[in-house]
Amino acid sequence: MAILKRGLAGEPVKLLQRKLGIEVDGRFGAKTEEALKAYQQKNGLAADGVAGPDTFVQMQLFELMLLKTGTSGESVKKLQAALGVTADGRFGPATEKAVRDFQEQSGLEADGLAGPATLAKLNLFREITPEVVEKSHVPGEATEAAAPAPGAAPMQAGTAASGRRSIWETVKSFFD
Repeated sequence: MAILKRGLAGEPVKLLQRKLGIEVDGRFGAKTEEALKAYQQKNGLAADGVAGPDTFVQMQLFELMLLKTGTSGESVKKLQAALGVTADGRFGPATEKAVRDFQEQSGLEADGLAGPATLAKLNLFREITPEVVEKSHVPGEATEAAAPAPGAAPMQAGTAASGRRSIWETVKSFFD
């Protein structure tokens, strides 16, 4: 799932730490968890120390938005309403199919993942601009065989060929 929690490391963690105004080391440890829980509590979110789509929206970290099977919350409900499927807030097979269909009709790679490019095409969040879509990628190997790190989200299609990859592919566990 495209969430950040204790034990993970990578570029998305650095973005979160910057937003929280704490030391930026790219490792989601106790200090990051504590700062995140305080932020969540202050802003009316579930203070669980896990950053997911609803926390990213609240924090204006739209470049980290990645809704996929298993994701839940208000952001998923908003996506479902825009796609015309039952808006129960749980991203399951029907939502994935609707995302794939929308992507296919919109000329996007039909991977069933609702990342910034798909969300921008849906005009779901006015804050997701072309600049935000660009920030959701990092330079990568220009090879189709590039595999995501363990636990990372699958690569958004077309990114390897363009020498870019999803920022989520930088996520790894620092306990490994």
